[in-house]
Amino acid sequence: MRAFITGVTGFAGSHLAEHLLACGDEVLGSSHRGHWPLGVPDAVQRAVPLIVGDLTTGVDEAARQTVNEFRPDVIFHLAAISVPSECGTTEPTAQALASNVGGTQAVIELCRLLADRPRVLLASSCYVYAPVSFDSPVVTEDAPLDPQRAYGKTKRLAEQAFRRAIQDEKLDGVITRSFQHVGPRQSHRMILPDWVHQFTASDDGPIRVGCLDTYLDLTDVRDICRAYRQLVVDGQRGTVYNVGSGIVRRSGDLLEVIQRCSGSRREVIELEPGHRQHPIADISRLTQLTGWKPAIPLEQTVTDTLSYWRERRSRKEGMDS
Repeated sequence: MRAFITGVTGFAGSHLAEHLLACGDEVLGSSHRGHWPLGVPDAVQRAVPLIVGDLTTGVDEAARQTVNEFRPDVIFHLAAISVPSECGTTEPTAQALASNVGGTQAVIELCRLLADRPRVLLASSCYVYAPVSFDSPVVTEDAPLDPQRAYGKTKRLAEQAFRRAIQDEKLDGVITRSFQHVGPRQSHRMILPDWVHQFTASDDGPIRVGCLDTYLDLTDVRDICRAYRQLVVDGQRGTVYNVGSGIVRRSGDLLEVIQRCSGSRREVIELEPGHRQHPIADISRLTQLTGWKPAIPLEQTVTDTLSYWRERRSRKEGMDS
C-alpha cells in the first residue's frame, strides 16, 4: 500500500508512519514544521520523504505534483491543531478554523486534482458528540452531535465538509472519531505526558494536576494507528467509526499507575477538584468489521511514556552541560 499522511511529524502521524512501514507500506508525508520529533527511529525518518508546507494555505502545485507522482492508494488526513486549549474555548479561533477545517478542504481539493483518486481517512474526534452524563457515558456513532467546545466544533465542520465531498464528488472516504490517545512523543500539554513530565523532573516537588475525578477513554496511540490502517483496508465508504478503548478510566487511577511505574511517590496538588465525564467509545462497529481491539496495556503505555520523557530530559541536560 502507498500511503500519504498529512501531519506525519505530529504525535499520531509519526506513529502511523512507523506502523505502516513495519507493515511493508510505502509512505509519503507532509509537515508544516518539516522536522521529526525526538524518538522517531532514524529508519522511519530516512524512509519517509517530507513535503514541507502549511495546509491552511492550500496545497501548492509542487506539492500536488509530488503527491501525484507518488500515486497514493490512501491518504490519512491527520494534520490539525489537536490541543483543545489552542483552538479557543467555546468558539474556534481563526487559526483553528484554518487548520482543522481549511486543511480538510485542501485535502479534498487535492484529491479532486489527482490522476488516481485515493481512499481518504479523516481523523475526527469524540468531542463532536453532545455532552454525556455519568449514568450514560458510552456513545455509538449514531449518538447526537453537539460539540460544546471550540475543538469539537472545528472537527464537526471538518466532518461536514468531508461528507459533502463524499456525496457530491464521489470521494472514497471514511471517518474515525478517535477518543483520547496517549503514548510517547505526545505534547506535555495533554494529560498523561503532562503528569509524566512532572514525575521525570529532577526535583521532588509536588505534582500539580487538574482534576483527579475525570472519567475518560484512553487508548495507546500505537493501537489507534493499527485501527487506522485496518479501516482504510476494510472500512465502508462514507461510514463513521469510533476508535477508542471502550474502557472508563478515572484520572486519579491513571496517576496511581504513573506513581507505581515511576517508582516515585510525590505530593499531589489538585487544582480543579470536581467530577468530569468525557464520552466513552462504543467500538462494536469497528471490532465487528475488523476484529480490532486495543492490545497495549495502560502500564506499558505509561512505562514507555516515562522512558521517552526521561530520554528528553537526559538529552537536554547533556546539551546544557
